[in-house]
Amino acid sequence: MKTIKLLSIVVPSYNSQDYLRHCLDSVVKGGQEVEVIVVDDGSTDSTAEIAREYCARFPGIVRLEQKENGGHGSAVNRGLEVATGRYFKIVDSDDWLDTADYRSVLSLLRGIGSIDLLITNYVYEYSYNGKHKVMRFSNVFPQGKVITWDSMGRFRFDQLMLMHSLFYRTDLLRECGLKLPEHTFYVDNLVAYLPLPYVKRLVYLDCSPYHYLIGRPGQSVNTQVMIKQIDQQLKVTRLMIEAYDLFQDIEGEKLRRYMIFYLSMMIAITVTHIYIPGDEMLSCKADELWEFIKEKDEKLYAVLRKNFLNSGIRFGQKINPRLISLGLKLVKRIYKFS
Repeated sequence: MKTIKLLSIVVPSYNSQDYLRHCLDSVVKGGQEVEVIVVDDGSTDSTAEIAREYCARFPGIVRLEQKENGGHGSAVNRGLEVATGRYFKIVDSDDWLDTADYRSVLSLLRGIGSIDLLITNYVYEYSYNGKHKVMRFSNVFPQGKVITWDSMGRFRFDQLMLMHSLFYRTDLLRECGLKLPEHTFYVDNLVAYLPLPYVKRLVYLDCSPYHYLIGRPGQSVNTQVMIKQIDQQLKVTRLMIEAYDLFQDIEGEKLRRYMIFYLSMMIAITVTHIYIPGDEMLSCKADELWEFIKEKDEKLYAVLRKNFLNSGIRFGQKINPRLISLGLKLVKRIYKFS
């Protein structure tokens, strides 16, 4: 009889030869309780060869799945399809896990019983200056206790639970029908948002296993890359807005408040990158987004328009479009994403 793994770690990989070894060296330290699924998303470099090397070195731990190129979301979908672990974690191929905190996570998952979600801190690692920033949630959640969203405190303006902080129960992701769009960037926001209403039992562990490398040239959160790919950011933002009627579908006030907060951040970042180039035709996409929200839910529209960041962006665009660049710097400083 096949042993069920405690944790499945999916490593979406596309042309990752320069950093995949560093990632895999960190995640294999979970030992035989963990399965590491490297999903080679149609790479044209040595990604698959490196993955095969680790399959040979760590039998029963590392697996390779190969597929035609479909983007990050497609690779996550494949990983979720084949995962056998009780819990599920995505680790991007240029990121890594801290050994001690990773083992703390496994220890908790091993002994806690069935939960839907484990939340941890995560660390921004800035490639351009060697500095790092830990994003903590110790002010939001009690430590090490099984709770519901009703026990959640208020998030500060600079806090957001991203994909990097979340370990889901695998079957929960299947039950909620999580399927990410292909050939689309920024789908990590869907992973961090769409399953939340299905979570009934959660735990926060005050440790920082996930290290998120940021500032690499060509990275999707680079300003110029985001402007070029603004239609994909808009697509993801619209999918998040369409997913729920937040005032009807979400029972808990605290979870609803957090999900509105997340949408506010997404809209602020999206609209800011629309306005930066100063292109009048491109700027129309911001108006179209707001009209889409208004048609979907006028109450949500009113709440989002009053958000501090979104109000400031609209004001800056009317007074002096150059203020939008300053607004972007503010958004990035708040959310630490570059």
